[in-house]
Amino acid sequence: MRGRHFGFACSGGGPYLDGMGEPTYVAKPCPICGKPAVARFRPFCSGRCKDVDLNRWFKGAYAIPAAESADDSGEQGGERKESSGRES
Repeated sequence: MRGRHFGFACSGGGPYLDGMGEPTYVAKPCPICGKPAVARFRPFCSGRCKDVDLNRWFKGAYAIPAAESADDSGEQGGERKESSGRES
């Protein structure tokens, strides 16, 4: 059984390793400044643009707006009246 290989351990590369040399993503411009993205900072072009984006997350600039529903407006301050089943 020494001569058998399962495809991934044999020499020559084969079809398993053919696609590993090419990046699997489409190059897009930096979302902050529009320059071409660099692989090291992908999807950004530099460490500065990466930090600018992180700062925007921290400040809440990327917050998703939520609409208040009727169920949410009925509760005030998180207080609920619960009946214990006992009357005093």
